[in-house]
Amino acid sequence: MILITGASGNLGNAVIENLLKEVTASKIAGLFRNEDKAKSLSEQGVNVRIGDYSNKESLAKAFQGVEKLLLISSSGDDALTDHKNVIDAAKEAGVEQIYYTSGALNRNIADSKLGPLVDSYITTENYIIESGITYTIFQNGLYSETIPFFVGEEVLETGIYLPAGNGKASFATRTDMAEAIANVLASDGHGNKTYITSALPSYSFKEIAEMFSEVSGKTISYTNPAPADYETQLRASGIDEGSIWYAKLLAAIIKNGEYEIFSSDLEKLLGRKPTDLKTYIKQTLLS
Repeated sequence: MILITGASGNLGNAVIENLLKEVTASKIAGLFRNEDKAKSLSEQGVNVRIGDYSNKESLAKAFQGVEKLLLISSSGDDALTDHKNVIDAAKEAGVEQIYYTSGALNRNIADSKLGPLVDSYITTENYIIESGITYTIFQNGLYSETIPFFVGEEVLETGIYLPAGNGKASFATRTDMAEAIANVLASDGHGNKTYITSALPSYSFKEIAEMFSEVSGKTISYTNPAPADYETQLRASGIDEGSIWYAKLLAAIIKNGEYEIFSSDLEKLLGRKPTDLKTYIKQTLLS
């Protein structure tokens, strides 16, 4: 049995949809916090398991009979505790292999700006490795689907306003990441391996502005404001405080070069070239 946590989320659902092309539904399970969100997958024959990252006992019960478990990173306030609960419950339930969606990061950065994301990525990776359970780690880059979050809905009129400096980041579509992860889950030979599941090359937002210019036929500028000015503008636009905090954190990480990668396994795992960022922008954002 292959179990996908976060099965009602965008990535978890996409992984299951891809798995259904390679594995019979009876061999797939999804972890949900409640049955209401499980209906569509349940109707396809996917097993429904109820559990919550914050409730270790519910997880241990949900993981019974599971051989392969995909841990999709928690978006909760205490991601590390959530992840430890999943890993400990998996070990208790006899899960043979844990697969984890981490972050594709430039590990050569001496002074990291990751802050709380350290626990969501690096600390969790180490905890899994130290658990002794066979593991496979997917170091995912940023989703191409986050571009609207960074550039705003009126990018063609206002340009890109983001305090990311000249820092570069890697992007891949959620669809490509999900397909690559499903391919690994459906096959063998991936024990104790780490894969970088993002696309090359990495881009600065000045280069992304140039992409928008090229595909739109307009001149799209990139402005690198001071973080305080950026925060002021977001607040004036009615953005909630949580989103402002997250946007500033991601911009600082990108500016520091922490999402810039120089190698990738995505094409190998897909068996084809991933969707490049310019194509995504042209087909999805400017269609």
